[in-house]
Amino acid sequence: MASGSFTGLMRDAEKAGRYLGQAMRLMVGQPDYEVYVAHAKTVHPDRPVMSYEDFFRERQQARYGSRTGRCC
Repeated sequence: MASGSFTGLMRDAEKAGRYLGQAMRLMVGQPDYEVYVAHAKTVHPDRPVMSYEDFFRERQQARYGSRTGRCC
């Protein structure tokens, strides 16, 4: 196997690992702050970026805050 092919394969595996990790975090409800920061800086450069604590609180509110006294 050529060295370049191995490097490309490793790069692809690292990328797949990042996507898998992100998907698993989303499945258990853990927000991905780094993805948010990158998005905010790219798409909304005129807006301030939330701190991790504010981001986490906002995500929890979005996930659990809309329910009105129900458990499910």
